[in-house]
Amino acid sequence: MAEADFYLSEEQRSLQSTLRDFVAAEVEPLAQGADDDERFPVQVLRKLGGLGYLGLRFPVEVGGAGGSNLDYAVMCEEMARGSAGIALGVYVHTALACSALTEFASDDLRERWLAPALRGEAIGGWAFAEAGAGSDAASITTSAAVDGDDYVLNGAKMYITNGTIADFLVVVASTTPGQGLKGLSLFLVEADRPGFKVARPLSKLGVRASEMAELVFEDCRVPRENLLGREDKGFLDALRVLVFGRIASAAFAVGISRAALEATVEHVRERRQFGVSVGSFQAVRFGVADMAMQIEAARLLCHRAAIAADRGLPHGREASMAKLFATETCTRVVERALHYHGATGFMSDSPVQRYYRDCKVFEFGEGSSELQREMIARELGL
Repeated sequence: MAEADFYLSEEQRSLQSTLRDFVAAEVEPLAQGADDDERFPVQVLRKLGGLGYLGLRFPVEVGGAGGSNLDYAVMCEEMARGSAGIALGVYVHTALACSALTEFASDDLRERWLAPALRGEAIGGWAFAEAGAGSDAASITTSAAVDGDDYVLNGAKMYITNGTIADFLVVVASTTPGQGLKGLSLFLVEADRPGFKVARPLSKLGVRASEMAELVFEDCRVPRENLLGREDKGFLDALRVLVFGRIASAAFAVGISRAALEATVEHVRERRQFGVSVGSFQAVRFGVADMAMQIEAARLLCHRAAIAADRGLPHGREASMAKLFATETCTRVVERALHYHGATGFMSDSPVQRYYRDCKVFEFGEGSSELQREMIARELGL
């Protein structure tokens, strides 16, 4: 992170430095192997919990470490610089699953699940998407019908990060059929509930160090107290969680971009052609300069949105702008990094090819680029 980030406090600079050391020691050595094996290294999440990092931006009274949205964005950037896949698994656990429990769960559920999750002793997932429902949440077909003191869930969820390893899931289901967005509710579903199963793990192009699955609910009974928030208000409640997800996505994109830039600078300094370093060619120098400039702009948009959230200011448009610009910038930056590395970057043992595979998912995860543009336009009154 650049020294020009003058708005960061000394505590935040210390957090950044400590996280950078943690990533170098605990994440980077595992990054390629976890990608190759398509396995999330659970021990990293445990260590993050033991050090208090999973509790960033969560209130102390619920077992968190306190801190701000900006602190969390700093963590996302540093983690994604080491491994976007590992960072994604941590993010879904904290910013989505744990955030939903913090905002909407009863005191009993928080005590049973949130505090252990923030210590890294339990893993959470966010079961929102379906095969026919991504950005179009109104098309969700998973149902939750009242039966005595329980809700009975039926349906399937697709592309669920942490689905194979989660101890609990926050599930979005329809409680009032035919009402679309106005009939959705959130539930905590423990992974050992009868009627819940992991249908199959899913293999991905990128972020392979996170684990993804298709999930199935067949007459899965959960008690009424597992309802999170208000019945039929789940979409509105979920939005409160997902807005921050755009800020986190922007931070992930900055982290991947930074890793790609750092690798490129080192490569073009060392790589020699025609008797000089590749970095001495103006076409390359100017391209790398553009990469650096675009990354700084993306970080500033990300941090502006996080600071607005911390100050309690409206930040929906800012979050969409940050997510849109940072993720599309990341794709451009990583493509240039691969280009400047040439055949070296194209080899399977190069981290640059991993950045190239990882970057694209952030353009359509947490709302596609087209959806972000639509939301920005609406904020502008169009």
